[in-house]
Amino acid sequence: MKIKKCTVEDLQLLQEISCETFYETFKDQNSPENMNTYLENAFNLKQLEKELSNISSGFFFVFFNNEVAGYLKVNTEDAQSEDMGDEALEIERIYIKHKFQKHGLGKYLFNKAMEMAMERNKKKIWLGVWEKNENAIGFYKKLGFVQTGAHSFYMGDEEQVDFIMTKLLN
Repeated sequence: MKIKKCTVEDLQLLQEISCETFYETFKDQNSPENMNTYLENAFNLKQLEKELSNISSGFFFVFFNNEVAGYLKVNTEDAQSEDMGDEALEIERIYIKHKFQKHGLGKYLFNKAMEMAMERNKKKIWLGVWEKNENAIGFYKKLGFVQTGAHSFYMGDEEQVDFIMTKLLN
């Protein structure tokens, strides 16, 4: 396992893995129309380039057997998807390709986010997770996250609920 920070040169690969992992994770619970709309809006090259260029965000690929297996996206300051203040670091995305799940890669990426939060003297780390994504909720609870709120998330024209989960840091 190894981690590599994404750069603008990685834009095409970032788009491919973003679409693939999101689709694999959520295709069974959402209509094809809503999936396509979301993928086109969230992961078009212009949008990803804008996010990648934000100095308060960071994307990191994780490699398993020299193949890109997934990625992490973290946000601080005004890049956070909710106003959680300057003392927080958001994990916006931890996505692992289906064939690489259950190899500890999610925890490996989580540990990278924790390391970044500690280096920046953050007081908490938080994330939003779809209320129906029971595997992810269980994973985050095991890591010490607790539900502290909820917010709306739109998948195409369908309003869904994300639980906001937070872990306080020492």
